[in-house]
Amino acid sequence: MYIIKVKGKAKIPDYIQIRDENFVLVAYFRADRPMKNIEKFGWEGKEAALEEVINSLPFGKLQKLEL
Repeated sequence: MYIIKVKGKAKIPDYIQIRDENFVLVAYFRADRPMKNIEKFGWEGKEAALEEVINSLPFGKLQKLEL
């Protein structure tokens, strides 16, 4: 899985994209709101780790997501 933070403009908020190994978009959510259906990815109990990754992630840089 890969993660990227997209910078919003004006009234559009910042967003997070999560992509699979083929770079297909599998999740898209606001950076300031928790991700819903986190159990779909097997990340139950890793919400704090995901939030830490999101907060430290620079805008526009695709990174491998390892939780």
